[in-house]
Amino acid sequence: MPETTKSTSSSSEVSSSSSSPDLLDEFRESARLGQHAAAEAWRRFNNVLDEAIPEAVHPLRAKIVDAAISLADTLAAAQYQFHRNLIRSTEGALTRTDGGKKKDAD
Repeated sequence: MPETTKSTSSSSEVSSSSSSPDLLDEFRESARLGQHAAAEAWRRFNNVLDEAIPEAVHPLRAKIVDAAISLADTLAAAQYQFHRNLIRSTEGALTRTDGGKKKDAD
């Protein structure tokens, strides 16, 4: 009977360990897609400004761009913090699922 428990524990550990890289890959892919989307949004924003605001009103354009960058920076920082917290929570849940064995292995 102890062998069955050990075997179940090992298979649980293997499935949790093998799901960790998959989860990290998903986070990385999500971050890459987010960066691509942000770059594309910035290009579209600049194109709209170029079409809407003539060169003669450059100070207004600069003020709008500065405000947009500040907004984007604030939003990105909030999203980054959210992702960090999500990863920490997920890592904690995976560690608890492994019964603390993951920490002992390191």
